Amino acid sequence: MARRIVTLPGDGIGPEIMEPTLELLETLGDFEFEEYLFGGASIDSHGVALTDDVLDACRHADAVLLAAVGGPKWDTTDPQAPRPEQGLLGLRKGLGLYANLRPVKPLPALYDASPLKRELIEGTDLLVVRELTGGIYFGEKTRTETSASDVCSYTTEEIERIARTAFGAARAKVTSVDKANVLETSRLWREVVSELHSREFPHIQLEHVLVDNAAMQLVSAPRHFDTILTENMFGDILSDEAAMLTGSIGMLPSASLSGDGPGMFEPVHGSAPDIAGQGIANPLAMFLSAALMLRHGLGLESEAAAVELAVEGALDSGLRTADLGGSVGTEQATEAVLEHLTT
Repeated sequence: MARRIVTLPGDGIGPEIMEPTLELLETLGDFEFEEYLFGGASIDSHGVALTDDVLDACRHADAVLLAAVGGPKWDTTDPQAPRPEQGLLGLRKGLGLYANLRPVKPLPALYDASPLKRELIEGTDLLVVRELTGGIYFGEKTRTETSASDVCSYTTEEIERIARTAFGAARAKVTSVDKANVLETSRLWREVVSELHSREFPHIQLEHVLVDNAAMQLVSAPRHFDTILTENMFGDILSDEAAMLTGSIGMLPSASLSGDGPGMFEPVHGSAPDIAGQGIANPLAMFLSAALMLRHGLGLESEAAAVELAVEGALDSGLRTADLGGSVGTEQATEAVLEHLTT
């Protein structure tokens, strides 16, 4: 029976990297793809970034594959105007996607593409576990002509849920990142994580690190980290910083998971409207996001590993897109990965 995948190409380079990803997946198994408008493309057609019909389709899928959303066309400071990012928040809330996983493992072939020295990043293999449906992004918001506010709120249940995910994913150590010297939500976060650790995961090492210190350590000693656990906004910032360890944000995939419903899988990079339509977008993060979908969303471990090995093999053979210092376009990059794909 075919696995039902909802595809959301979105905006900018989104459609350009979605098409070769579906080509890749079709070589691996029996999938049924259903494409829908999302983000800015949905705003243009329907006036909102996420329609009820699309959300319903996502709820009934086996997995959701998203490419990219946003662009200057829809940028505005008007709080009443629809924004593409509202679609992302709506999907996360509507599907209960509370756990965002972002693996960061620089590949040896790209060590020299990183802005950090090879000796700093060599051997780095970390996972950022970000809470995705709470915190300041979802808190009450106010706006007047002269002031604005965004409420950051967390419950014990929300913190326990994401912490359990991080402890379960960790090999040996969890680094819980907060701002407990200033924020009350961070103090609760630290207390709840500590209690859960002692109660259920005493075999895993736990350390608490303030977010500013964590940001410095990510670029000074990235091998220090195994699994980073943090709340929504801190995770958003730190995971993008960590992406640069790989040499390009165009290399980083992500998975957003719920307790029992379909997950959503997307590259960390944005829609890159400045290069849209030129055929030069790097599809590798999208391919690796599909691998996360195969593994975490569909339970197809061997197929996921095959995609990851194909990407690594293509890079070892010299594949370099523009963001990695080369000149290979989207089509050539796809061909190179497909040539290395063995199932």
